[in-house]
Amino acid sequence: MVQARTQESGLARFVSIFSLIGLIIAALGVRILIEKGGGQNLLASIYDVLGNAAGAEQLRNGQGDQFYSKLLLGAIALFVGVGGIWLLFSSASTLVERFPAGIRDRIMPWIFVAPALMLLSIYLVYPAVTTIIGSFLDKKGAFTLDNWASLATGPFLEILRNNAIWLLVATAGSVSLGLLAAALFDRIRHEALAKVFIFTPLAISLVGATVIWKFVYAWQPPSQPQYGLLNAIWTAFGNQPVSWATTFPFNLPAEMIILIWLQTGFAMVVFSAAIKGVSVEVQEAARLDGASDRQIFFKVIVPLIRGSIITVTTTIAIATLKIFDIVMSISGGRNHDDVVAVRMFTEMFQFFNDGRAAALATVLFIAVLPVMILNLRNFRRQAAMS
Repeated sequence: MVQARTQESGLARFVSIFSLIGLIIAALGVRILIEKGGGQNLLASIYDVLGNAAGAEQLRNGQGDQFYSKLLLGAIALFVGVGGIWLLFSSASTLVERFPAGIRDRIMPWIFVAPALMLLSIYLVYPAVTTIIGSFLDKKGAFTLDNWASLATGPFLEILRNNAIWLLVATAGSVSLGLLAAALFDRIRHEALAKVFIFTPLAISLVGATVIWKFVYAWQPPSQPQYGLLNAIWTAFGNQPVSWATTFPFNLPAEMIILIWLQTGFAMVVFSAAIKGVSVEVQEAARLDGASDRQIFFKVIVPLIRGSIITVTTTIAIATLKIFDIVMSISGGRNHDDVVAVRMFTEMFQFFNDGRAAALATVLFIAVLPVMILNLRNFRRQAAMS
């Protein structure tokens, strides 16, 4: 028994030393990743050791093939991201195991939670706090309320109005069509094949979908043939072609249709699964009581899948509030279709007004917060029911 304890102690000591060395290497890797030209300098040092002084000098001067330096940075990032976390866990758990049982049982859960909390603090909490603080600072770093006061002017009120329209129309359209498709396709013979056509657009990125729909909305002068599908149909009835994607107010619904086209498939899949989970006995009992199919759907099925409806609605609402790609790809918000996310980008990277961009980001955060809280409450309610 004494020999076993000695071996166990020796193994724990070896693991501790190995973990310490690994953490030191990981820390050096982080320094290389942060340092400008760190990959080039490290590869140049390796070339020096191998006797390739000319190649090392070219790398340090920013010349030569940079492929291997980028490959080296990728390997270091992989080691730091995966191996560093593993080494952190193993070394911390080995250290905590030496504590008395009562203290160890209290500390051990935090060993696994602490890295996640640290990453959330660095990449989520800290940027959020600095953004809120930055919304009250001018370009010189002095406190000001001008950034927030400017949001009450005409252009920014129009932006907030557009976001509200997006939130109501795009969310309601996606949820309604998704619920309708789920209810109708649940009754047809080739259900899976029909759902494929509705769900497939979800695999396309927002920018890719926008490019596709720009061909649908394409406009040509009246004297030329219309290759855009919508204008080809529109002019076939004797009307003049319309630039649907750039003419206000047609551009707003035209852009919303793209998001509805994408999100309907997501809503349909979730609702279809929820509808199939509704007990057949409950539906048969309602039918025996004289309820029609319409009454069964709205008074039996919809109340029973209320949790899924809330989840889908809040998820699509959050995506709609943060809409950026579609508007940016079509017009950049220049045709009275500007939204908060696009204007935030414009203020920061075109006008270099970081304070106003931070104020817009804070507005977006405040708008998303109630939807997230509603979603979390719904999750808790569903967990309690299950």
